[in-house]
Amino acid sequence: MKKHFFAVIFAFSSIILPPAFLAAQNSISYKGSGNYTFTERTDLRRYDNGKYTGLLSREIRSFIVQKENLYDGNFYVWQETRRNMQRQLPGINEAIPSVFKIASDGTFTMIQDNGYPTFRSFPCYPQEKISKGEKWTASSVRIVDPMNTGEFTRIPFTAEYTYVKDDVYNGKEVYIVSAKWATRYGFLSAAEVPADTEGDPLLDRATGSHSATIIISKESGAALVVRDTVDESFFYKDGRKVDFKGTISLFTNYPPAVDRKKIITSVKKEKLPPAEVPVEETPAGLRISIKNLQFKPDSDQLLESEKERLDKIASVLLNAKDSSFLVEGHTASTGNPSGEMSLSIKRARAIASELSKRGIPAEKFICKGWGATKPIADNSTPEGMAQNRRVEITILE
Repeated sequence: MKKHFFAVIFAFSSIILPPAFLAAQNSISYKGSGNYTFTERTDLRRYDNGKYTGLLSREIRSFIVQKENLYDGNFYVWQETRRNMQRQLPGINEAIPSVFKIASDGTFTMIQDNGYPTFRSFPCYPQEKISKGEKWTASSVRIVDPMNTGEFTRIPFTAEYTYVKDDVYNGKEVYIVSAKWATRYGFLSAAEVPADTEGDPLLDRATGSHSATIIISKESGAALVVRDTVDESFFYKDGRKVDFKGTISLFTNYPPAVDRKKIITSVKKEKLPPAEVPVEETPAGLRISIKNLQFKPDSDQLLESEKERLDKIASVLLNAKDSSFLVEGHTASTGNPSGEMSLSIKRARAIASELSKRGIPAEKFICKGWGATKPIADNSTPEGMAQNRRVEITILE
């Protein structure tokens, strides 16, 4: 049995997979694969103190942009518990940012960590050559939040992997790998618990098991599909016990190509002035900025005069109707950073909402606010403040 140990970070509700390269009789190394999208679908039956309380359905979507050796992600979550009718509808979503590095051995280093991606460096492979039927193990850590309170707890575990066979998936050659690991939290001595462990102080212990099947592209090394069977129990110091049983399925895809020439031609056709609506190439995709947006003072309510400009912007974006769109709000600096950040997010959502009324599905939008942290002009002049008061729309690809 080959062994390769390093710390990785996982989350209770989801898995994120870095692309990796796997080939029989070859060493494994992570080479990167550009921008990609990640969708995780969770269907877990929940039991509180032994009583069934509903089916938890959660979908986490993300868009990951590779910038040299960094990955910049935007994550958003849709969730419902069907039995008690608690529901958060899919639609215009506020982005949860994350920035991380992936080393050649697949190890994650978090630069900005807000809980996502939740499964990191999974699957991980040995650096030695490997053949079908061989096994290896990896020491790992995952983050759990069973009560969905935002109190993340790191749980160390060790997974055993098996290179099962070669196969074909969607017309492409793939590897099939299995992985199994146990959940055991609260049984370690103080010396064995990782130094950075933190989280819900009421969680006493956890037990359970995971069994996953992983489909890995031979061409790119990306883990295209993972199906994880989950059976876990969480015990709290106040006597509560919560069980989860079911599956977590995730999919890694690559965004559709965008006809950039068509987009730029459409901007010109709509007679959108380049000074007011510049179009720029970015690592994430083509970005269209809307400068000097007119809202009611300290509000996310657009003035009527902006409606015609948004009609034209929507016509442009409909040329990339299969894409997703990152909408980022920016404000001028007024000396109130907290208020500026809140307002920038609200204005980004307002623009996304207006565009969704013009034929673009609401679920295509991810919204993000920057406040006044990214000025493009001098805030000491009215003209500069007008330039900074903008919304940027990136056609993700």
